Amino acid sequence: MTSPVTDSENKEMDIVTTPLHSYVNLRNKRAREPSVSPSQFNNFTKEMRGLITSLNKEHGQELVKITVNLKEMQETNANIEKSVSLLITQNEEFRKKIELLEAQVHKDRDYISILERKVEDMQRLSCKSSIELKNVPKKPHETREDLIDMVMKLSKNINLEMNAKDVGDIYRLKGNKESLKNPTIILEFCSSIMKTDLLKKTKDFNIKNKSKLQGKHLGLTTNEDTPIFISERLTAKGARLYFLARDLIRSNKVKYCWTSYGKIYVRKDESSKVILIQSEAQLHQMKQEI
Repeated sequence: MTSPVTDSENKEMDIVTTPLHSYVNLRNKRAREPSVSPSQFNNFTKEMRGLITSLNKEHGQELVKITVNLKEMQETNANIEKSVSLLITQNEEFRKKIELLEAQVHKDRDYISILERKVEDMQRLSCKSSIELKNVPKKPHETREDLIDMVMKLSKNINLEMNAKDVGDIYRLKGNKESLKNPTIILEFCSSIMKTDLLKKTKDFNIKNKSKLQGKHLGLTTNEDTPIFISERLTAKGARLYFLARDLIRSNKVKYCWTSYGKIYVRKDESSKVILIQSEAQLHQMKQEI
């Protein structure tokens, strides 16, 4: 009696009976390319060498151009650097010159201010004994004696003791068609004391008399009611400052404004200090601050 065949035995039998070539895979080989002949290889080599030579030549030419351009750029940059350096040097020289000129301008300005003050002092000194009579009607064919006679009659009306010898000079300023009808009369005394006394007497007279000084007080028989104004003579600068200072009164910035020995003074009120006016800039600043 035969024993039954197991599954493992059947598998072994199958392996034994299967042909060997069934387990072998054959590799597919690439077909062999045809070989290159030496002449073809030489031609190819020549072509490559020619191409490389041509490329090297072109690159060499381009490199030469780049080198030339680079050299030109370097030269240009060098020239620019030299120009900039020169400009910097010139700028520094100009800066120093400008500083010297500015310093000289400041010195000249200060010196001019000193000279202006000296000229102003000299002009003020020349006017220290002079007064101005304004709005005095002019007589036909007026002479110096007529002017002296008017001054003498004025002195009597204001109770001032004086005589013709106290008058150093008297004249009327020259007028023109566009000026006032009655040009100002300049009266120069032999001493500033007499000038001061006349101004004081005139002020007292105007305080005591509501009508104030008029043409009749100078002995005029015509235009008797013409108001007469008397003040000390000022320099051109002083007259300008006095005009601007009085504008502060009109603007209610200060209460008092007067002149004394050719100088201009203002005062805000009775309790304020007296301020000497020396320049237009000072008046402008006061107008802004007060």
